[in-house]
Amino acid sequence: MTALGPGLWLLAQAAAGQAPPIAPAAPLPPVQTTPAPPAVPQGRAEENAVRQAEDAFGTTIGRETIGIYSSDSVRGFSPIAAGNARIDGLYYDQATPPNPRIRRSTSIKVGLSAQGYLFPAPTGVVDYALRRPGTEALLSTTVGLNSLGDKSLEFDAELPLVGDTLSLGAGLGLYDHVFNNGATSRQHVEGLTLRWRPRPGIELLPFWGRSYIADSQIGPLLTTAGPYLPPRIRRGILYGPAWADYSGPSETAGITGSAALAGGWKIEGGLFRSLSASKEDIFTFLDAITPNGRARYIAFSDPPYRRVSVSGELRVTRTIADGPRVHNISLSARGRARDERVGGSAFLDFGDVRLGDPLDFAEPPIAYGAYSRDRVRQWFGGFAYTGRWRGVGELSAGLSRTDYAKRFRRPDQPVLETRDRPWLYNVAGAIYAGERVAFYAGYTRGLEETGLPPQNAVNRNQPLPAILTSQRDAGVRWTIAGDVKLVAGVFDVRKPYLSLDPIGLFTRLGDTRNRGVEASLSGTPLRGLSMALGGVFLDPQVTGEARTSGQTGKRPVGVPLRSVDLNLDWRLPGFEALSIDLGVGHQGRVASTVNNDLFIPARTLVDIGSRYRFTIGKKRATLRVSLSNLFNVYAWDYYGPSTFDYVPQRLATAYLAVDF
Repeated sequence: MTALGPGLWLLAQAAAGQAPPIAPAAPLPPVQTTPAPPAVPQGRAEENAVRQAEDAFGTTIGRETIGIYSSDSVRGFSPIAAGNARIDGLYYDQATPPNPRIRRSTSIKVGLSAQGYLFPAPTGVVDYALRRPGTEALLSTTVGLNSLGDKSLEFDAELPLVGDTLSLGAGLGLYDHVFNNGATSRQHVEGLTLRWRPRPGIELLPFWGRSYIADSQIGPLLTTAGPYLPPRIRRGILYGPAWADYSGPSETAGITGSAALAGGWKIEGGLFRSLSASKEDIFTFLDAITPNGRARYIAFSDPPYRRVSVSGELRVTRTIADGPRVHNISLSARGRARDERVGGSAFLDFGDVRLGDPLDFAEPPIAYGAYSRDRVRQWFGGFAYTGRWRGVGELSAGLSRTDYAKRFRRPDQPVLETRDRPWLYNVAGAIYAGERVAFYAGYTRGLEETGLPPQNAVNRNQPLPAILTSQRDAGVRWTIAGDVKLVAGVFDVRKPYLSLDPIGLFTRLGDTRNRGVEASLSGTPLRGLSMALGGVFLDPQVTGEARTSGQTGKRPVGVPLRSVDLNLDWRLPGFEALSIDLGVGHQGRVASTVNNDLFIPARTLVDIGSRYRFTIGKKRATLRVSLSNLFNVYAWDYYGPSTFDYVPQRLATAYLAVDF
């Protein structure tokens, strides 16, 4: 809760598209939608995902990520593919995420928290919060290293230029990476933000962020020749030549703005450009691995590719306060223009090798084919309503029409075009049962991209048509005491099922229905102890002709049947400058073949760490040390049907953050 007070904060968050408190007790004051500036500069020394997360569904703050979901996987699907990325609540078509020099945090919104976002698609919302320069000068420096030899140096600065009106943020990150598979890379990351508030209620925030990765060596994925896991190999070693690497830039730039006007009107907008490109990109496999450890070493070398998307949203909202009721009526226009230049890959086969042997092949001459070009143009226009009645409940609904057009041009072949103009809609509601409990339910229909086939598909780099999806969910939110809250719900998400068929073609094999139960328990149950405990239990099923004919099994590939994530942060009584933290992550078994004759076994990983907060003069500082995969568990991650990589080995990490 900010200094605005509970009622005013309710209106500000309602107009900003965020979820409100369950049942505000105070009368509703006049409308004010511009949030108050932070009271103190927000530096790196105070970053702590466990203490700052609103729930256990998924949060990234600074270097730390916790929760049962990520930007790639929510309820068994990808919210990025569903078109559910947002920058400060505004529609964003992601070719690459905003980098940490311009992004303060990432949060996953599902259930009740997702209902505050206009026009969501099934699968949850990924919201990137930008760094907002404050009204006091600040320089944060972070130095990090780990037991593999990885080193990093980060600078983040905030500088007020004109009083409270104009402030500048700038960041620089320098990285010398060493990865768990022995690969190395060099990276630099830059970012700039400018916060301009020419008058109360009006804010503009232009920003730019860029990352460049150079000479990033590519360790191979492991593909087996049958329904079995690969034999164990020694971790931390690069199995492949040093010339198999990736280099290239990524950029995110744009501007957001908002203006709170008289009469409860508010205008919000954002325009974004997202770029992912390469100068060189070689993807490698230890392929057709046999139980006795023989394999073929193969690679795909791609010519320089380029993916760029321009997207944005313009939204006009009228907030009407009617005694204990608040009505928000919004009109929104969204769109995106995405262009990709892909394909032309060269296939390289280095023949038979023994798994675990050093591999150093001479780089062969490479002849690339012609590019394919993919173009998407999509526009949305919609109307949304959100109503909140103090002590009673809330209702939200949205109706939009989208015009989706995709054009795919392959060399020496006819142009492929597809077009769809469906109506999309969502409706959700919550009922308050007292001041601490709310019951909610919702339904959403969406249209989403299916992206590209995996690297080992016959039709790799050939974009797929969009698909219609749906979601039903319901649950309860209970504020138990203080800031301790429980969110629990059930969901049913339905989408077409795409995977590799018996000849290696990535195509639709039927439909998939992911039903499940999810829960989050978070807050401070005891003085000094912060907790984020989340869990999801899934019953994913494939339906359709391919399932009936036995071409696919019951379970879709790559979806864990359960995930549990526990994170604790305990500040020692009498010495609160020191804290210890514990993370326990459990993943259930995962179907790794289309016909379900192989599952990756369940696993549990344990992380421990500690923070020591102190001052250097009057400057805040934090020393953080941690140990991930404490028991050095050897396990496998899923990267496609019968395709694996091992879980990172035990790793010690340390960093020092100082706010000057």
